[in-house]
Formats: sequence, structure tokens, C-alpha cells
Amino acid sequence: MKAGDLRTRTDAELRKELLEMRREEFNLRMQKGIGQLSRPSQVKLLRRDIARLKTVWTERNKT
Repeated sequence: MKAGDLRTRTDAELRKELLEMRREEFNLRMQKGIGQLSRPSQVKLLRRDIARLKTVWTERNKT
């Protein structure tokens, strides 16, 4: 996911996307905990996407 794509979305879409990402992050952590995670790098990529989304959200709400 690119920051430019996120900037074109509405606030409601960003909130919904963040909620979905957080759920996915929880699921990946649970899979990691029980040893069923097939791609460990997926956790890192998801965390970066969440940070990117939150950065765009902060930029938008600052002004």
C-alpha cells in the first residue's frame, strides 16, 4: 500500500482500513504464537502499512 493511495481516501475509509489492518495484525500474532505463521515477514509489512496509514491520518488532522 502506498501513501499516495491512502491520501486519496476519505476519513471513513481510512478508519475502516485501520480497523481491518488491526484485526489482521491480531490474527497474525495469534498464528505466530501457536506456530502456524507461514510468512513471518508478513507481520513486518503489515506493521509498516499501519504506520503509513496513521501517518497520513495525522497529516490530515494537523491542518
